[in-house]
Amino acid sequence: MAKLQTPRCEFGLQAPNFILPGVDDKQWTLEQCRGATGILVMFISNHCPYVKAIRQQLVSDVKALRAMGLGVVAINANDSQQYPEESLPFMRSIAQQHNFNFPYLQDTDQKIAKAFGAVCTPDFFGFNAMMELQYRGRLDSSDLESPDQETPRELVLAMRQIAITGQGPKQQNPGTGCSIKWKKEGADLSQWMTA
Repeated sequence: MAKLQTPRCEFGLQAPNFILPGVDDKQWTLEQCRGATGILVMFISNHCPYVKAIRQQLVSDVKALRAMGLGVVAINANDSQQYPEESLPFMRSIAQQHNFNFPYLQDTDQKIAKAFGAVCTPDFFGFNAMMELQYRGRLDSSDLESPDQETPRELVLAMRQIAITGQGPKQQNPGTGCSIKWKKEGADLSQWMTA
């Protein structure tokens, strides 16, 4: 697995619109997913160990974010031809098994991941009510360990600030994860690779 680090937040970048199929067999748009105070867009996958380590924490954090008027959506852009475990049926199984409380969408042609500039899983994009990017950091400091009660909830705290003020924190720690599994014509993301 290629370990990547997310780039710095480009404050004010507008959220790209999308229409993508979900594990619930519905088509979802950015407008349908957003909340009154903003939205968190997460790029995740089924087999990435960094995502596996935080699945249950994501479900818990999403409850807190929804209470703040934030929408949340997860998108899987991995190449399901090369990696069958990233296919929609497997996505549906993972969503049911872990009680996902957010839409889980498939970006088959990877255009939305490229539009967002996503590089790895997980990759978090926090937008304010004006759909301006305000957060591009990590969930917390847990890395490949499951977060515990003492771990500061960096993502939740940042999104709370965005929900209240419309602006994200100036200091943000980059996220780390597995590289998105691009199709052969996919982007070269070697510049974000870490040791």
